[in-house]
Order: sequence, then structure tokens, then C-alpha cells
Amino acid sequence: MALQAAFIFIAPEADPIHHRSIVKTPEVHLTVVGVKDYQEAEHVAKELVDQGITSLELCGGFGSIGTAAVTKAAQNKANVGAVRFDIHPGLGFKSGDDLFS
Repeated sequence: MALQAAFIFIAPEADPIHHRSIVKTPEVHLTVVGVKDYQEAEHVAKELVDQGITSLELCGGFGSIGTAAVTKAAQNKANVGAVRFDIHPGLGFKSGDDLFS
């Protein structure tokens, strides 16, 4: 059975309904979802784990606070990891913590 994973990225005008894609390989089914802020990421994380996702990876726009919020939202139903940028080029060279906390 393939790993059910997701990658959540933050972009200023991302809409998780429209900015979503699934890539399927024999070993991994990866859902990619764009969100506009941490609150939306928490909602999407809950939705994804309810759909059977067991591994969540967060883009570099998530700071420590955002990563903790998504980890809490996943309710120990999925492993959560993060790519890290202290300043993210897609967010005006700021951390999501500076923008969304």
C-alpha cells in the first residue's frame, strides 16, 4: 500500500480548493495543497488526516509557531515535518511566524 502523504505550502492568494493536486507513484500518493495562512493550514491538515493522510510536510514559509499549530491540528494522526527557511523568498523574505502569528 502506498504512503498517503501531503505537502502544504503557503502563498498569499492560495485557495486550498483550487490550488490542490495529487501525484501518484507506486510508493507514494502525494497531495499538494496551497493555503493563504496558518488558520487555513490547520483546517486543511484536519481535513487531510480525516481522509487518511499519515504524513504531512510543510513548506519553508511555516515558522516554528505555524509548524506547531499544524502538528496540533493533526491530532497525532499524522507525522508532521517541515522544510525550513528562516526567511522565505515567496513571503517577502519573512517567516510565516511574522506574517500569521
